[in-house]
Amino acid sequence: MAAGRGRTGRAGRAGATVALAVTVTAGALAAPALAATPGAGDGHRATLRAMRAALNEDAPGVTVQAKDRHGTWNAAAGIGDLTRQTPRGAHDHYRVGSITKTFVSTVVLQLVAEGRLDLDDTVGQWLPGVVEGNGHDGDRITIRQILNHTSGIFDVMSDDEVQRKAFTEEFLDHRYDTWTPEQHIAIAMRHEPDFAPGTGWHYSNTNYVIAGRLIERITGKPYAQEIERRIIEPLGLHETSVPATGPSLPEPASRAYTKLSDAPGAKNHDVTELNPSIAGAAGGMISDSADLNRFYTALLRGKLLPAKQLAEMKTTVPKGDDKPGQRYGLGLEPFRTTCGRVVWGHGGDIHGSASGAASTADGRHALALNFNGPGGEMKAVLDAEFCGES
Repeated sequence: MAAGRGRTGRAGRAGATVALAVTVTAGALAAPALAATPGAGDGHRATLRAMRAALNEDAPGVTVQAKDRHGTWNAAAGIGDLTRQTPRGAHDHYRVGSITKTFVSTVVLQLVAEGRLDLDDTVGQWLPGVVEGNGHDGDRITIRQILNHTSGIFDVMSDDEVQRKAFTEEFLDHRYDTWTPEQHIAIAMRHEPDFAPGTGWHYSNTNYVIAGRLIERITGKPYAQEIERRIIEPLGLHETSVPATGPSLPEPASRAYTKLSDAPGAKNHDVTELNPSIAGAAGGMISDSADLNRFYTALLRGKLLPAKQLAEMKTTVPKGDDKPGQRYGLGLEPFRTTCGRVVWGHGGDIHGSASGAASTADGRHALALNFNGPGGEMKAVLDAEFCGES
């Protein structure tokens, strides 16, 4: 799922590893204790500072991996388990939320490269009668518009009932519920579209639920199986999975926290366990920072898509007047740093987990990170890594 959706949205020598541990005392963040190979973190001093500064009660811990010309650097700061007061792990697994969308889009574009569909085919051609009702018309919506969020299809996560069950304290009674793609799409179809296809931009998780259905319609196999066969296995992403309904995270992992109320003094709930079908093809995957870096660098280096389809993926549209200067491609977006560098990747929020991954266009410098809460300053860490000392 996307950042801002519901209440959850509020380099040294090659191979060197850095581990940070931060303790919380009387509500304040104590100075981090740093254990590292001498000099290993020298190229990431700005990133370390940004990681420390990003921690707060809504983002108790952060885990990061960066890859650049000096090699691979892993770090973690803050608390991984508030009950046990154990530190965040530098090699944690976590829920990646809407980063799932880049994987789904990659599979769709592979199918395009194979000549099995065209980006300008309509949804109605492949999924007749699925996107219909209250002004929605799948015969007027293209696959391209699904992938770049210009379809106008209502975002299922904005539905009042879904908001209550997923993003308020009702979630605690529904965290193990199974949600089907058909259910998600049907809920979205109860609402009017946000705009006519191709006339605006609005982030809609429903688009990627539909994209998952599209993959299944064309291949005859679940979208999860196609992601595993086409991306996870060839790249050796051994820490990445596409769970169906299983609620647990593989070890190692930290706990995930979020407040399910805006009321003053609201409790920070442990929301680590949940049925990932609430997000499905829009945001249900699990990974770690090393695998995310491997995925995005491979993607941008052309190892997953032919040049034509990668160019299509990087062809962007403006996000709208309320997001000046921001653009979105096909499940991939450019981020302009404070120093003017442009990196490509995606962000993703899901209960108690805020993730981001980005790489330079040549794949030579990449960063992936995760906060185990929704309140971390992710952009500050990204800016520090790509604009700080190297």
